[in-house]
Amino acid sequence: MAFLTTWNMTDLPSEMIDILEEDIKKFDNCQDKSKVMGNDEIAPKIRNSKNAWIPTEHWIGGWIWYYIQKANRENFLYDLYDIDGGNIQYTHYYPGDYYTWHIDGDISTTFKPEIKPGTGENLRDDQTFHKGECVRKLSFSLQLSDAKDYRGGEVEFVNTAGERYLAPKQKGTLIVFDSRTKHRVRTVKSGLRKSLVGWVVGPRWR
Repeated sequence: MAFLTTWNMTDLPSEMIDILEEDIKKFDNCQDKSKVMGNDEIAPKIRNSKNAWIPTEHWIGGWIWYYIQKANRENFLYDLYDIDGGNIQYTHYYPGDYYTWHIDGDISTTFKPEIKPGTGENLRDDQTFHKGECVRKLSFSLQLSDAKDYRGGEVEFVNTAGERYLAPKQKGTLIVFDSRTKHRVRTVKSGLRKSLVGWVVGPRWR
């Protein structure tokens, strides 16, 4: 089964994206080298880009959350809590930047149970149940740059059948997809690609 992916959810006017970009310019000076999930080190062989973090208290957080809920109702019906970490990643890809093939969440990102042989006791009960472990279930990307602003930099997906497809590059496009979907950002050849990216968490898969 191919994981569902939805896009062109918003048809957001270009003028509104311009307002958003003007409002988040203050985060441009907070850009750091992007890191990889689960790794506190910069890994340029996997990912080369810059990003800042925008708290979901910003008005764009509420707007995106509405469309995430809409996409979830119409395509996934997953149990969801909130945007991971309470932050949205404001990402810049300059010429030569990229993000190699990866997934945003799967079984490798969850706690592995530790059962005492013969007892059934799970030594990680406190993490997986009592503390309400969350896992990434949906990912999203809001396109801030216009397609004519850069070359390359396409977001490419591959489904479980091995079929590849590209996300639209239209400014204002919001993509919502299952976090287990393999994807990448192709190398930017020229210009600047800007986007807002985040992940939506929910209770551990059962």
